[in-house]
Amino acid sequence: MLAIKNNIMAENAARQLGLSYDALAQSIERLSSGLRINSAKDDAAGLAVRELMRADIAMIQQGARNAQDGISMLQTMEGAMAVIDDTLIRMKELAEQAATGSYSDQQRRIMNNEFGELRDEITRIAQRTEFNETSMLDCASGSQTIHFGVDSGGTASSVAVSTVDVTATTLGITSAISLTSTSNAATALTTVTTAIKAKDSARASFGYNMNRLEKSANVLGIQAENMMASESRVSDVDVATEMATLTRNQVLSQAGVSMLAQANTMPQMALNLLR
Repeated sequence: MLAIKNNIMAENAARQLGLSYDALAQSIERLSSGLRINSAKDDAAGLAVRELMRADIAMIQQGARNAQDGISMLQTMEGAMAVIDDTLIRMKELAEQAATGSYSDQQRRIMNNEFGELRDEITRIAQRTEFNETSMLDCASGSQTIHFGVDSGGTASSVAVSTVDVTATTLGITSAISLTSTSNAATALTTVTTAIKAKDSARASFGYNMNRLEKSANVLGIQAENMMASESRVSDVDVATEMATLTRNQVLSQAGVSMLAQANTMPQMALNLLR
């Protein structure tokens, strides 16, 4: 119907054009962001699921970094213990050397001086071995908890790495232990052997904790990959489908502009009939 006062055709064309523009803008937003869900209005339930997944992914990735930090800490402790190990081996060698009667007292004093220096070096290494400003080898009563997320039941996953005290005094190699005589050297030999066994026990715990953390870091990496794949399926845009939608909306928008222009001429056509 031709009318002068109300142009219903133009109103309808304008409304349809607005819808086409909104759909076109949404397609452009999705393609430019790479996401199917950019706000709650796109998919409220999907957005909630995606955000929960993103939180879990962030937690898992941080847990993997925590595990790697724990491995670095254990490697630091292991490296220091390796030096202490070599030092104890040299001390045992000196004790065995001094225990034989073929050396003079003067020669034993020279051996004893080296023995004392090595004893002090063990204590120095133990006291100076730190990770993130935390002493690791001169504190037997402490522990460091390496936390790497929670399981599906909400239970925390962690490894408690015990700090140890491997200073010379704690290992039993006090200043009273000397190589000044064959009998003293024999006592020192027994003491150093006991110290090596105590050190080996502590060092072994580093090994199995390191293995556990390495396996945990690998598992966490796989979990993060799987979770990211799931999150992608929920929120990422299907580029091929969205490009088809974009093209359709572009055509509709262009057609809408043309039809609106045509509809706006209808009142003028009605006026022409009155002339």
